[in-house]
Amino acid sequence: AAFGAPAIPAAANAKIDYENVGYLGGSSIIDINNANVRAYLRLPGMYPNAAGKIVTHGPYKQVSDLYNIPGLTSGEKEVIKKYESRFTAKEAAPEYVIDRINNGLYR
Repeated sequence: AAFGAPAIPAAANAKIDYENVGYLGGSSIIDINNANVRAYLRLPGMYPNAAGKIVTHGPYKQVSDLYNIPGLTSGEKEVIKKYESRFTAKEAAPEYVIDRINNGLYR
């Protein structure tokens, strides 16, 4: 008996790359909804206090929502204002939100 050509599976529709990956800490702009707390290390005064409060709250519809974080001190508001132009609020992606507080990287 003859065998036919092997069946070739259809291509998967998996999301293989995140179009906003640069905003997770690899560019000068930080996505406040998806970036890990360590992305804020490059912004003096943000880490750990203000950065910790940003990643434990949200998601945010817009950058100005940061000023509504409960318990934000006046000093933290000042440092957020200083870097406000370096923040963006992309749609929260479940595959990144889960790692915002602790991505398993340790010193």
